[in-house]
Amino acid sequence: MEHVTRPDPRKTAALSAALSGAVDLGALKARADAARQSAAGPPAAASGGGENGSAPWIVDVTEASFQAVVEQSMQVPVVVLLGASYSPESQQLAASLTRFASASGGSWILARVDLEQAPRIGQAFGVQSVPTTVAVAAGQPIDAFAGPIEDAELSQWIARLLDALRDRLPGIRAGEARAGAPVEEEIVEDPRIVAAEEAFERGDYAAAQGYYSQILAAEPGNELAKEGLAQARFAERAEGVDPTVISKADEAPDDIDAQLAAADAQVALQQVEEAFRRLVDTVRRVYGDDRDRVRQHLVGLFELFPADDARVAAARRNLASALY
Repeated sequence: MEHVTRPDPRKTAALSAALSGAVDLGALKARADAARQSAAGPPAAASGGGENGSAPWIVDVTEASFQAVVEQSMQVPVVVLLGASYSPESQQLAASLTRFASASGGSWILARVDLEQAPRIGQAFGVQSVPTTVAVAAGQPIDAFAGPIEDAELSQWIARLLDALRDRLPGIRAGEARAGAPVEEEIVEDPRIVAAEEAFERGDYAAAQGYYSQILAAEPGNELAKEGLAQARFAERAEGVDPTVISKADEAPDDIDAQLAAADAQVALQQVEEAFRRLVDTVRRVYGDDRDRVRQHLVGLFELFPADDARVAAARRNLASALY
């Protein structure tokens, strides 16, 4: 039996905030019940978006049809491909995603966006490079990656997305049944992880830390608990951070507490590289216990991100240079 957990929206907070400004999420939530009632049939292509002619769950999105497409994420995940016709990498990824979506039975929707034709959608997502791919569920971005990836990795990414959301979005199983894909009859969630996540979602970060710590005491190698503990600790710190601490820290470079608080604020504001750079620079300036304290804080921030995050890799190299 496999333990699964929900995808981590905190790692894509910037995308979520950007989408909130571009899409009427309140209206989406108000229509959620109505959307769920139609989950038994294949998701219809959004009005105003061009279908590719082979499947109604593959759509070319315009600025006018964007919100209607996102509404479909109440039933199934919507994978938004933000690309451009001039980009060979975009065309490569579009071909792979289209092939996978064609065989999906509508268990997820592929929404293709040409940023040359719909630049405001790219602005809403804060796109910095093409192609960028974002998974949207229940009206919110939950995961994303930049650039093209190999088909095997892409297939695994889609599978993880469906596994995490199968019991939460009603249209996934119906789509898989249409596609003839095997559907797990039973998914058993780790009740300890569920309890920790529920505590996190209600804002009880101390309780969440307690649950994750208990798991790690019994299973030191539990990666979900490690990630969850790091996120709960950060959320508790970031909840009380005043964004003005950044300017205050800039004025007091020797104030260690201010530098740590400013780095937390920058990560919360998705200024991740700036936060890492601040603490690496602080490591270069201080010694002894202060240096170790800053290093530990920085390593703790690394744990909030996937291990292969390019920003983390670069910051780790810079930290090693600063230390040695």
